[in-house]
Amino acid sequence: MTGPLAISKYSTIVFDCDGVILDSNKVKTSAFYQATLPYGEAAAEAMVEHHVTNGGVSRYKKFTHFLEQIVPGKAGPDLELLLETYADHVHEGLLSCAIAPGLEMLRQHTSKASWLIVSGGDQDELRDLFVLRGIAKLFDGGIFGSPDSKDKIFATQIDSGNIKIPCIFLGDSKYDYASAKHAELDFAFISEWTEVEEYRGWCELNNITRISTVRELCYEYN
Repeated sequence: MTGPLAISKYSTIVFDCDGVILDSNKVKTSAFYQATLPYGEAAAEAMVEHHVTNGGVSRYKKFTHFLEQIVPGKAGPDLELLLETYADHVHEGLLSCAIAPGLEMLRQHTSKASWLIVSGGDQDELRDLFVLRGIAKLFDGGIFGSPDSKDKIFATQIDSGNIKIPCIFLGDSKYDYASAKHAELDFAFISEWTEVEEYRGWCELNNITRISTVRELCYEYN
């Protein structure tokens, strides 16, 4: 399902970060590769495949999977060092990657709605990054990320009343869709920067609303 989405009907709008707010998917994919390269090219490529297949899942779970399932028992950086190396590689890229066009305009159009970030990225890093990029003020409902999972974040924010219904989650991964479905929230797939292969067929199969960019959400107001 594609076409116009009536964003104005929602009391809460929740955004994923990577691939939705920021054009940062490639930055993070490269960082996973570089962080795990000490284990060899084949292992690093396997890490990238796991990362892309599990878009939206936290780095903590991905690196744990890497150590336990891809390179069990092999000598190399431990979890703490992998996380540190990954963060170093990601930092510079996140400061320079593109911000979704139309974001400020959409915020003006949906001024009565609460905006949140729910991401697989590190929560403290996200909050600092959004301040540095000048967009933290847009997300009056808060910026949330790992180590808590998206399922846990949604449950906590719904229970506290911070997320009010009707609510929509805007994401770019299959995990984002699963998280929205688990929380019983509406979902729309943002496709422009996604790393999900053959996403068109997947969206059609699951009857998922698909739009190209955040900016398209402003068309309702034209």
